[in-house]
Amino acid sequence: MKGSDNLINAVPMPDTHSDVTVLLVDDSKTIRRSASNFLSSAGYNVVTANDGFEALAKVVEHRPSIIFADIMMPRLDGYQTCALIKNNADYRDIPVVMLSSKDGLFDKARARVVGSDAHLSKPFTAQTLTGAVEHHLAGKIKSPVPSSTVAISTEAADV
Repeated sequence: MKGSDNLINAVPMPDTHSDVTVLLVDDSKTIRRSASNFLSSAGYNVVTANDGFEALAKVVEHRPSIIFADIMMPRLDGYQTCALIKNNADYRDIPVVMLSSKDGLFDKARARVVGSDAHLSKPFTAQTLTGAVEHHLAGKIKSPVPSSTVAISTEAADV
C-alpha cells in the first residue's frame, strides 16, 4: 500500500499555533509589518495596533495570548499601555513584552515596574520574536519543572 502512504504524507498537518493570538503594538508601520510577517509565518494569529489607545481596544476585542508593545509611542506610550493592562484584573495574566531600540538598564527597570514580563531590543529577528512567544506561553501549556531539576539547581546555588 505504498500509494496510500504517499497520500497520507501529502495531507498538510494542522497548524499548532492557530489558537494563539499575538497583539503587536508599534507606531512604526515597518516594524508592525515585519513582525507581523515573522509571527504569521510561524502560524500565529496577529493583530496590530498603532498606539496604546488602539491596543487597549484590541485587548478587549481579541484577548491576545501575548502582547508586544513598543515603548516610545505618541499619545499613550508602552509603559502606560502596559500599566493599564496589568492593573486590570481581567487582563493582567496576559504577558506583555516591551519592544525598544533602547537597551538600557533604566528602560528595563521601568518596564518591570509597570508590570512587563520581558524586554526585547530592536531590531529583532523572527527567531527572537517567536522564541519570546514560545517562552511566555510555555508556562501556560507545559507542566511544571520536574523536582529533580529543581534539586540540581538548588545544589548548584549552594556551592
